[in-house]
Amino acid sequence: MKLAVVGAAVLWGTAGTAGLLVTGVDPVSLAAARLVIGGLVLAVAAGAAIRALPRRGLLVAAAVGVAAYQLCYFAAVSRTGVAIGTVVAIGSGPVFTGLLSWLVDRVPPTRRWAGATAAAVAGCAVLTGGGGEARADGILLALLGGLIYACYAVAAARVIGAGASSDAVMGAMFGGAALVMLPVLIHTGAGWLADPRGLLAALYLGCVTTALAYFLYGRGLRTTPVATAATLALAEPAVATLLGVAVLGEHLTPLSAAGLLLIGGSLAVVALPGRGGVAVAPPEGTVEAVVRSPQ
Repeated sequence: MKLAVVGAAVLWGTAGTAGLLVTGVDPVSLAAARLVIGGLVLAVAAGAAIRALPRRGLLVAAAVGVAAYQLCYFAAVSRTGVAIGTVVAIGSGPVFTGLLSWLVDRVPPTRRWAGATAAAVAGCAVLTGGGGEARADGILLALLGGLIYACYAVAAARVIGAGASSDAVMGAMFGGAALVMLPVLIHTGAGWLADPRGLLAALYLGCVTTALAYFLYGRGLRTTPVATAATLALAEPAVATLLGVAVLGEHLTPLSAAGLLLIGGSLAVVALPGRGGVAVAPPEGTVEAVVRSPQ
């Protein structure tokens, strides 16, 4: 099921290109619309199964975390630039996830995972070029976003590992996040949704890069350790870069190409059969379970 996680990362990587269908829209408003639409789709698809979920308090907290991650990310990039903010937020996610899994399950990450994750994060840093101003407040917000991501990812994975439906878990988390982000969408203005291009972009971002992507991601969590999934999700910036070259005519520098190769090689190492992530002790009352990992 690692392929499902990679598939989710590929879909996430198309979000930036799709967002270019609309211009002059507040990025926070666009992100809010994406989460509101995607969350409602996931909640409706899960249906009555949501009511049967265990650990509802944990999932409510995770839903707030999904919304909080978006706000932290955009606050970070507004202060320190897209490149640095993205690298810190996305790159710190797998690290925090591995550490949190270690803390929760008391099983350390494998050396293979640690080495491959470090290389993949370095590849992301090279790929983005590091442009921007390294302001402390922006970096702290990005790190907070990465920590929040790890918390809601591990929470979701533990509920799934305890035997809950991954579709219902994602529906509960993102349906709840949609309710949190709806006032944000209203506050930032939703008039741009009346434009056909804006509506098309919002529907694609919500239905494909959120609902379908997290449907796949949840399915992957059934058998993929949380730390491994978090690292595999680093395919997202690589896909975004390749789409920029293929669709938008952007230029790929030798340094960016090296970053892509570093990410690709690292993800291949993580995806190999065996203990590529964090070994997981099964929760009490289950035969076996796994724990795993934005943007």
